[in-house]
Amino acid sequence: MLVQELRDNVNQAVDQLDIAGLEARLQDVQSQMQQPTFWDDSDKAQEISRTAAALQKRVEFWTRLQKETNDLLELEALGDETLAADIADQHAQLEGRFQTAKRELQFSGPYDGNDVILSIFAGAGGTDAQDWAEMLLRMYSRWAEAHEVSVKTIDQSAGEEAGIKSVTLALSGSSFLYGTLKSEHGVHRLVRLSPFNSDNLRQTSFARVEIMPKISSPESVEIDEADLKIDVYRSGGKGGQSVNTTDSAVRVTHIPTNIVVAIQNERSQLQNKETAMTILRSKLAQLQLEQHKEKVSELRGPNEEAAWGNQIRNYVMHPYTMVKDTRTRAETTDVQAVLDGGIDSFIEAYLDASM
Repeated sequence: MLVQELRDNVNQAVDQLDIAGLEARLQDVQSQMQQPTFWDDSDKAQEISRTAAALQKRVEFWTRLQKETNDLLELEALGDETLAADIADQHAQLEGRFQTAKRELQFSGPYDGNDVILSIFAGAGGTDAQDWAEMLLRMYSRWAEAHEVSVKTIDQSAGEEAGIKSVTLALSGSSFLYGTLKSEHGVHRLVRLSPFNSDNLRQTSFARVEIMPKISSPESVEIDEADLKIDVYRSGGKGGQSVNTTDSAVRVTHIPTNIVVAIQNERSQLQNKETAMTILRSKLAQLQLEQHKEKVSELRGPNEEAAWGNQIRNYVMHPYTMVKDTRTRAETTDVQAVLDGGIDSFIEAYLDASM
């Protein structure tokens, strides 16, 4: 009966994850990779290759697990008592693999398998908030390093005295990255003794974290060109001679939602525009999920402030130590471990609560 139950659970998971649909998608992606012009756009080719590898790994795992549980059930049906110990051992191994992989069932969102665009913005709290934004940048960078996630800085604006005003990162290299990190989206609040005033008073600071599914394909989120205002201007920061002497920076405004994306890090205007459009599509996709809208034309602009009352998580360093999530009630007293990237317990609590 235990083998029968395992086989039924595996079959249910295969149906829920739509492995047949993923296999068809894999075949389509592999056919794209065989085209003679596939490597003409190396960035796009690398992204498609990563997608193919992730799909293949997922399909092969579940297909193999399904076959092995079916084979084990047939073996058990023979009723040979001399095989009982071997069957029990194989069942234990298969059950262990299934339990480890079962977390996938919590990633059922339309973009859960996508890479991530992560942005951090300093909110209310002045210099302390800008320092807090940089602390969050370090926290997510440490988490990414521990999980072998690649991090690329797209844009960063330094604070006036310390910290950062904002930063935008591209994260890639892990399965279900958006599904894993989407729980971090929202306002994060820090309470501590301020290192930036002479009286060393307690200070409350806020920063907004945006976790967006990376949407590179224009077909995935269709934007009406009439809804865009595109401005070009001369880049202001460091970046090499061509960056500073040409009108390569691009600012894209989505008029209906008033979302603005400005990029100046790349060397060419075309590269900056492509990056800006990727981030805009990612922002709109996230907004669609939040507002439960099927069409971009139905979206309203975001209005959440990085200030009191909107926080999803509180980080308290004085007068006691505590990190507590306002949605799941998950908490820990080891604030430093969290700031060193130890956010997995909060991620898992959010996933469990979402089931």
